[in-house]
Amino acid sequence: MNEYLWKGLTKNKEPRKGEMEADDEAVVRAALRRQGITPVEIKSRPKDILEYIPFFRKKIKDKDLVVFARQFATMIDAGLPILQCLEILASEESNKRFRKIIEDLKSDIEGGGSLSKAFAKYPDVFDELFVNLTAAGEAAGILDVILNRLSNYLEKSLKLKSKVKGAMSYPASVLVISVGVVILILYKVVPVFEEMFADMGAALPGPTQILIDASRFLQGYVIHIAAIFVIAVFLFQRYYKTESGRLRIDTLLLKIPLFGILFKKVAVARFSRTLAAMVGGGVPILDGLEIVSKTAGNRVVENALMETRKSVSEGDTIAEPLGASGIFPPLVVSMIGVGENSGKLDEMLVKIADFYDDEVDAAVAALTSLLEPFMIVFLGGMVGAVLIALYMPIFSMAGAMGG
Repeated sequence: MNEYLWKGLTKNKEPRKGEMEADDEAVVRAALRRQGITPVEIKSRPKDILEYIPFFRKKIKDKDLVVFARQFATMIDAGLPILQCLEILASEESNKRFRKIIEDLKSDIEGGGSLSKAFAKYPDVFDELFVNLTAAGEAAGILDVILNRLSNYLEKSLKLKSKVKGAMSYPASVLVISVGVVILILYKVVPVFEEMFADMGAALPGPTQILIDASRFLQGYVIHIAAIFVIAVFLFQRYYKTESGRLRIDTLLLKIPLFGILFKKVAVARFSRTLAAMVGGGVPILDGLEIVSKTAGNRVVENALMETRKSVSEGDTIAEPLGASGIFPPLVVSMIGVGENSGKLDEMLVKIADFYDDEVDAAVAALTSLLEPFMIVFLGGMVGAVLIALYMPIFSMAGAMGG
């Protein structure tokens, strides 16, 4: 379909304008006349070339998806037809790309397709969890319940992701600032002192000479250093995309002091919350475990869940292989075992997820309190060492003159 911009007049000669998707201009003209509007001008919407370039394409954020799911669930629960819900959601969506996707969803359903199959056409927006839960809700006739469950899950997941980003952003920002300050001093400040030291004609202390050599190296090879850094990042990303590379790096992440514990708790909370949504939504346990493994975010955890799925397919319980993996704490394994035996696995998984959400909160707070003084000392130490090295010749000269 093409997008058209139109202007027209009502029966009372009041001006109106808007936009419409249609196969051609004649369809737009006919649709406007049915609405009692006399077309004055109809033209195709200019194509935005940047929309075809992935780098410039506006990203659909997790928050956008959370709002979409929550509003959709509320309208379905209120008894509005799906087509009307999608029409309202599209009209209120500010993200042009997301609005276009919602309009396409509406067109697919008007053509006789199901909502879950329409979602499946956009895997970069609606993941397997979203699609499978929607399919289960459609099959059971409880789409409103499923959408409410899905929106709750997305909100909890977004909060969990925000906590992790908050924990990582502080040390990362301090490190970037430290390196940036040192580079600025080496590139701009040290050359001024070097000229002053050259006029003195005296031998420089070792730390000062090292600093000057580092400044010369930076100024002479700044482009090479930048190129090496970019290449290193590129090679790291390529290595991480390989099976062995991702497994090694993800294994290392779980063993990093302080951060490793946080990553494990996040993995447990994400696993529990996602599997609870799948089981509670009526998705078969084997399909649920496969989808949960893909959303684990860590290859070690993913492999453990796939091994669990294999064991379950052979007749084992979920708790036994999870305990054998060594990734999941005994408390989690025991609670899952109780949930399986009592037939309330989804309720037990929700309790585990809520507990580990609180654990993540506590871990983030502890991590921040531990890192804050360390990062302050680190930043002050780096800048202080550079400044002391710069002023050592001046102190030496002042001492010699005083002696």
